Amino acid sequence: QVQLEESGGGLVQAGGSLRLSCAASGRIYSYYTITWFRQAPGKEREFVATISWSGRSTNIADSVKGRFTISGDNAKNTVYLQMNSLEPEDTAVYYCALDNRGRLSDDRRTYDYWGQGTQVTVSS
Repeated sequence: QVQLEESGGGLVQAGGSLRLSCAASGRIYSYYTITWFRQAPGKEREFVATISWSGRSTNIADSVKGRFTISGDNAKNTVYLQMNSLEPEDTAVYYCALDNRGRLSDDRRTYDYWGQGTQVTVSS
């Protein structure tokens, strides 16, 4: 089994920053990807950003490109989502997900393992 634990969410004013962390443990294969999704109330869960185990490959959703960056610490099996210039529209529960087959996918159906989520609230 794989366990994912998110942290770093909170309440921030528009224009502010937060850094989310996703720590993975358990049966993690050598080549994995970790991906961030978010879900706002009444909306579908949407892709935010993904990173390969090596950190060499990343993909960022157009809606957050230029404001959010994804990075990883392979030694700690931890991925970070740095969120700058936050907007009220970024308010959502943020989830990280892991794929042990190394696929960089923006499709939530790809992922078998999910964290519990961390709430991000951006006030205007």
